[in-house]
Amino acid sequence: MRRTSITIVIALTLLVSIAGAQKPAKSSLYYPPAGDNWQHKQPAEAGFDAALLEQAVAFAKTQESKMPRDFSTQVQTFGALLGPLPKERGETNGIILRHGYIVAEWGDTRRIDPTYSIAKSFLSTVLGLTIDRGMIKSIDDPVRDYIKDGGYDSPHNSKITWRQHATQTSEWEGTMFGKSHDFIGIEQFGAGRRQPRELKEPGEFWEYNDVRINRFSLSLLRVWKRPLPEVIKQNVMDPIGASATWEYHGYNNSDVMIDGKKMTSVSGGTRWGGGLWISTRDEARFGYLFLRRGKWGNKQIVSDKWVQMATTPGPLGPDYGFLWWLNTQKKQWPTAPATSFAAIGAGSNTIWIDPEHDIVVVWRWHQGNGDELFKRILAAIAR
Repeated sequence: MRRTSITIVIALTLLVSIAGAQKPAKSSLYYPPAGDNWQHKQPAEAGFDAALLEQAVAFAKTQESKMPRDFSTQVQTFGALLGPLPKERGETNGIILRHGYIVAEWGDTRRIDPTYSIAKSFLSTVLGLTIDRGMIKSIDDPVRDYIKDGGYDSPHNSKITWRQHATQTSEWEGTMFGKSHDFIGIEQFGAGRRQPRELKEPGEFWEYNDVRINRFSLSLLRVWKRPLPEVIKQNVMDPIGASATWEYHGYNNSDVMIDGKKMTSVSGGTRWGGGLWISTRDEARFGYLFLRRGKWGNKQIVSDKWVQMATTPGPLGPDYGFLWWLNTQKKQWPTAPATSFAAIGAGSNTIWIDPEHDIVVVWRWHQGNGDELFKRILAAIAR
């Protein structure tokens, strides 16, 4: 009997030890300070097999994006430009965090580059801030209750809710900054154009549609009555210690008047130029904020409730939350936990968050959807 008790105690001790290795206690959570003084840990210290992690990074370095460095296929792929583009993009680069510490880093992670549709997850966070502050009473409120600029006056558009915008099921009908919701026409939409289809009722059809996201962004701007980059800087990026190097560009025709002041409405990506230009390190901070359920140190930046809502799949389309890609069905990344999720942009640009293993991976300018790298990283976990 005594031997059985001892065995049980040892087993429980091992279980507690393993659980502790997976995720640190809340009281000991590490948050990197502002600036470049971000602590590193050797892979073994963070629970990795160093050799296997090194092999994973070596693999990542071989998976350079096929998007031309000079963006020469941009117009052909996405259509006529409305905003700026840099002369060239950087090389593939990335960073791996565990428990908040840098355990691997490759390439130039301080370089500022367009991040394409990762901007959508930033806009989603602005919506979360808006609801947390009571500026929008409910995500299921019709947008027309708050926005009176004509964009929601039609019988069709008047039904659209904030939730439908955030889940890409709005079916908003109209033109934004010279681009129509229907994505028809080579000149305006390049290879990204689509075949004509019947417009559905709001909430009845999922479609990845940057025109509608740009309408959503403008609506958020009108609620805040402040440029959204200022909102993001003050309420998200500065509190998490991000650098001052990131930029959020609008289009050359996206200025609007709000309360007599000219403001630029920003886009949900870099499909037509502009968009969010940011470093890998700053994206890692943003990813780590969501790994920590919207909390940074002792401050709740965006509510835990919002993080839960934003990472819950909707009833339509692929495994998708509020402008975040999910893995609930294990179709996006079959080898990764079902609880993992990501912000994803063309190029490819990825911020992947794995709460089960307390990991954040930012990978810029790579091929594929990241599953092969994530599989290798997870295989390197020793404890």
